Amino acid sequence: MQLFPCPFCGPRDEREFHFAAEAGKTRPDTTGAVSEADWAAYLYDRRNDKGRVREVWMHLPCREVFVMERDSVSMEVLGTTAFRKAGA
Repeated sequence: MQLFPCPFCGPRDEREFHFAAEAGKTRPDTTGAVSEADWAAYLYDRRNDKGRVREVWMHLPCREVFVMERDSVSMEVLGTTAFRKAGA
């Protein structure tokens, strides 16, 4: 078990969290036609970087969304920021 630091509730069990997205990923512009390939890439393609990554997570008990920066190799959490402050 790993403890993730919720910026609102403090350290909590990892099972209380849900991965939402890569931070900074841009949704396709829907003012015009969007191809199936563009939607599929947005929904399913992941960078899967080794090392330092920024991700959007949700803490289910408090229902708050935040950005977690972590090392994907060592699984060390480097910091968390409230989503509304992070500008993700």
